[in-house]
Amino acid sequence: MGLFDGLPVPQDKEYLRDDLENIDESWTVARFDSLPHVVHILTSKDRDGEIQALKDQSDIVEQVVDEVVQTYHGGFNRAIQNYSQILRLFSESTQSVGKLKVDLGNAKKVISARNKQLHQLWYRSMTLRHIISLLDQIENIAQVPARINKLIDDNQLYAAVQTHVQSARMLEREGLQTVGALQDVRSELAKLQGVLFYKVLEALHAHLYNTGEYSLTTPSMNEKDDAIPTSTVAAFSINNSQSLSRRTRLQKGDSHVGASGFASSVDGGSSYDGHDDDDAHDAADNTKNAPRLPTWLSESTPDEFVETMRKVESPLHVKYLQTMVECLCMLDKVAAAGAIICQRLRPTIHEIITSKIRDQAEYVNSFRPGVGHSARTSTTGLQFVNGQIQKEKHKNGTSLAGSLMAVSPVTPVMAPMGAAQSAAKELLDSILDTIVRIFDNHVVVGELLESKSSQPAHIKNTTKSAKGEISGNLDSEASQATGGYTIGFSMTVLQSECQQLICEILRATPEAASADAAVQTARLANKAPSKEKKDKTEDGLTFAFRFTEATVPSQGRNRKSQNVQEGYGSASVLPEQGIYLAASVYRPVLQFTDKIAVMLPQKYSQLGNDGLLAFLENFVKDHFLPTMFVDYRKGVQQAISSPAAFRPRANPLAAYTPSVSKGRPVLQGLLTIDFLAKEVLGWAQAMPKFSGDLVMYVQTFLERTYERCRASYTEAFLEKQSYMLIGRHDVDKLMRRDPASAFLPTSLAHADGDNHIADAETDGVELEISGLLMKLRPIKQESLIRDNNKLILLASLSDSLEYIAESIERFGNASAKASDQTENDVKPTPAHHKRSGSVSPPKDLKTFAEDYRKLAIDCLKVLRVEMQLETVFNMQVMATREYLEDQDAEEPDDYIISLITQITRRDEVIAPFIAPNKRNYVFGGICAVASHASIKALAEMKHINLFGVQQISRNTIALEQALSSIPSIDSDSVQTKLDHVRTYYELLNMPVEALLAFITEHDRLFTAIEYYNLLKVQVPGREVPDDAKARMADILPI
Repeated sequence: MGLFDGLPVPQDKEYLRDDLENIDESWTVARFDSLPHVVHILTSKDRDGEIQALKDQSDIVEQVVDEVVQTYHGGFNRAIQNYSQILRLFSESTQSVGKLKVDLGNAKKVISARNKQLHQLWYRSMTLRHIISLLDQIENIAQVPARINKLIDDNQLYAAVQTHVQSARMLEREGLQTVGALQDVRSELAKLQGVLFYKVLEALHAHLYNTGEYSLTTPSMNEKDDAIPTSTVAAFSINNSQSLSRRTRLQKGDSHVGASGFASSVDGGSSYDGHDDDDAHDAADNTKNAPRLPTWLSESTPDEFVETMRKVESPLHVKYLQTMVECLCMLDKVAAAGAIICQRLRPTIHEIITSKIRDQAEYVNSFRPGVGHSARTSTTGLQFVNGQIQKEKHKNGTSLAGSLMAVSPVTPVMAPMGAAQSAAKELLDSILDTIVRIFDNHVVVGELLESKSSQPAHIKNTTKSAKGEISGNLDSEASQATGGYTIGFSMTVLQSECQQLICEILRATPEAASADAAVQTARLANKAPSKEKKDKTEDGLTFAFRFTEATVPSQGRNRKSQNVQEGYGSASVLPEQGIYLAASVYRPVLQFTDKIAVMLPQKYSQLGNDGLLAFLENFVKDHFLPTMFVDYRKGVQQAISSPAAFRPRANPLAAYTPSVSKGRPVLQGLLTIDFLAKEVLGWAQAMPKFSGDLVMYVQTFLERTYERCRASYTEAFLEKQSYMLIGRHDVDKLMRRDPASAFLPTSLAHADGDNHIADAETDGVELEISGLLMKLRPIKQESLIRDNNKLILLASLSDSLEYIAESIERFGNASAKASDQTENDVKPTPAHHKRSGSVSPPKDLKTFAEDYRKLAIDCLKVLRVEMQLETVFNMQVMATREYLEDQDAEEPDDYIISLITQITRRDEVIAPFIAPNKRNYVFGGICAVASHASIKALAEMKHINLFGVQQISRNTIALEQALSSIPSIDSDSVQTKLDHVRTYYELLNMPVEALLAFITEHDRLFTAIEYYNLLKVQVPGREVPDDAKARMADILPI
């Protein structure tokens, strides 16, 4: 920027600016020195030119100065004129101030002379103003009763209490206390205080029990709530989360809202510190989510509490409860309200339970007119836990289900899946859900009342309380401040009423149901609280029925409490009542205790531990389980000792069926045991904590039944040949090696063997068994089981034992899953009902299943051995008979006919009682024994002719036909074995030379001894050379 850039030069003379820029800078310095310029001109060659240049520059400067002077001349003139004007005004002001001083001095003299008169006038003015204000207040107060009545009619209770409190405080001010015209107003306000108190109390009472206008649920007398229990868990999980967050927010919001805070707001000063400014800011940004003032506070005067109610996010019914408690605090009626709540608590809960039961009974009766509940449920079919057995009539006209019901200690309605259990659980779920929601309200009100009543104690804090030490009388003082009403008291009364209802359902008296109640009561009544335990509620809150009655405040025991003894009328809803309903009661009580534990404040946590669940668990442990064990033990004893218990069915179906519902001939005694065991496990499923004890009961019953089955099994073949054989170790070992054991119902019987056994080994095992049986000859008829009924019993017992073993395995799987589920449920469970691990029994259900299956296998082994012995008994005649026939055989021998008759008859009588594969095992050993006995018989024969050979062939054909007619037996195997016998005897028709040639080609078809016996027997018409035996010895060395 140049030196002359700011000069006011017109645009038409811009050349002057350029000319100024061309002037040397030495002419523009601050300290100008002319000597260098003079010297320059004097020493210059063109002095005239230099002088002329200086003149030109001088002219330029003069022109610029003229332009500047013309531009700023008017401003200079105005500035000079303004300055002179200011000087004139200052001079005039100085003169005016002097005159004002003189006037003020004169005024001061005048005012000092009238000072007393002015003071009197000012005082009179202030008095008149105060009188006018008092008259206005008196006029307003005179209208207060009418305004309060209008607010009460409009359900604006908080505004009415506000008006009453403000008016009462106004009447206490100085100047109004002696006004006679306000005496009527005072009496009206005193009456209205009582009216307001009872109005607030009634509103609080209605909302405590969810019958108020703003309650969470408002049930009516005609509401049909039988479907409530189906959604109880889901609905209550939401309620729990709301109640927890709600109480947390209430505690934060109430920390600065109290009686003292409200008093300051009435006088016009508020201590509200704006904790929710952020929420208000967010609400301003989003008007749709702006919090609204509840309708019952719409006409109230804005104060700290009203602002809190506007901004807090609690549910509507909780806000209303908080408002009513605040009204009681403003009226200073907390203790009186607490006493009345205590007085009404038990009768109200009793009436709620009774009305709920009555409504449900009316609904049930109206839903199915003309059909009684008992009549409707009594037609319910008998059901097992797994639904395998149904009520059916059998051919002999007897009802299997009826016989099972006769043994069970409970009716079908009372069974684990019966209608009575479902009805009791549904009823108790509904009632306990209602009680939980009521208790949720009591927790809110109790915490508010306790916090309000404890505020004066905080104001009077001592040094000890500041250090955190709790006074020994703190709880009692708090209880007195609330009229005896606390969360612990309300919970105790609620659980007491629930206990009485449960006792009515179970038909048990509280004293009988809680055997240690008297002991607890005496201990709690006589034991003074120790100093180190004064901050604990463990000793004072242990739940005992008779003790709760003793701890109720005196105002709570009035004539209305006599209704408690009248009962609840649960018999009108439940088809039956009795101790067995404890199973359906247990789970609702467990869920109820969990919900209550979540709601309880920390200092009352022990009260939940010793509450309703502890009572019910003690009842189940001390009364229900022993009663159940005795009842079911009688049923088991009756089932296994009945004459028909081990009597096979008289008229079974023609073919075996694996389904009991379609006629599987399971013995009635074992079927009854299976039914009783499933029923006991049904109780275990309903009460997982006691499943270990109930499973032990089942094991005890199964052990007794097993002993009875083994006795019946032993009696069937006692003192028989098979009895001695089955007990031998070598026979047992051979039967395990026998490939036929693959048909047995367990893999243990053939666990050490190979399923694909070579034919040679198979034949070797069969030969060993046959040889062992042949050594028992002669076998007497008395040593065999000739009574088919015993064989039928063994067959039926085997199948029944297998059925029980399968059921036991299902029991074990179900109980294992239940125990795993129980263990998973135990981990998050609160300490009050944590399940302790039960001692595992020495013998589990899997072992019992194996024992039953082994006994079933032993029955099948007896039948197989008996049929083999029967075969040996009939075939032993063959060795002593002379086969010198004189004609061709047309009929088999008598002993073959007898054997075939026995096989056919026994197959007919056994077939309906065992499965086809087991029939194969029973009758599958006959063919091997018969073929082996036929071949061995030749060694004892002396003579046989060609007709005798034909007779033996005819015998084998008849036996083959008889065995092949049994569907389960492999006819190809029978044909192969008996063809082997016919081939052996047909070798007797060959000449010796041809026989020796045959032996050379088929040296392994028969043994060397068997080939030797062919030469030993005498056959008419066949010549045996002397060297025949030697030649045979060369072929087959013996």
